[in-house]
Amino acid sequence: MKKNQESQQLIKVLNTAVVGLLAIVILLVGGLVFVAFYDGPSPKENASETSNSLNTALAADEVVDGKDVATGFVIDEGFEIVKATCTGCHSSAIVLQNKFTREGWKAKIVWMQETQGLWDLGGNEAIILDYLAKHHAPAPPTGRRVPLKDIEWYELKN
Repeated sequence: MKKNQESQQLIKVLNTAVVGLLAIVILLVGGLVFVAFYDGPSPKENASETSNSLNTALAADEVVDGKDVATGFVIDEGFEIVKATCTGCHSSAIVLQNKFTREGWKAKIVWMQETQGLWDLGGNEAIILDYLAKHHAPAPPTGRRVPLKDIEWYELKN
């Protein structure tokens, strides 16, 4: 009976070993299939991507139509300070998509300082506000007429 138990234990060990070997073979075959059908970039393409990244970095100082290609900011007095300060925390797209008066931009800066951890801008704050108020202010109304203001509406009675 003891030999029978030993035989059963040996069979269990062999079964476990066979299952382990099968798992290894399946993983190896799967890896070979993946490599055979992988359509990713070749080393030459990787070098091209690296070159493109380098070209993008070099183009960061490129100016087209008076705008910085990397940020979309207009090249004007205060541009470098605005670029360094604003894009240090977020994309320039956040600035480009907003339009505020000088007071509105000041309120946004205060909000960022109170809630987002923006540092005290010191003397740069006035330069930043001047730039933003000049280049990212609300657009004047367009159309047939200026929108009505200070209207006292009344109700028509039958």
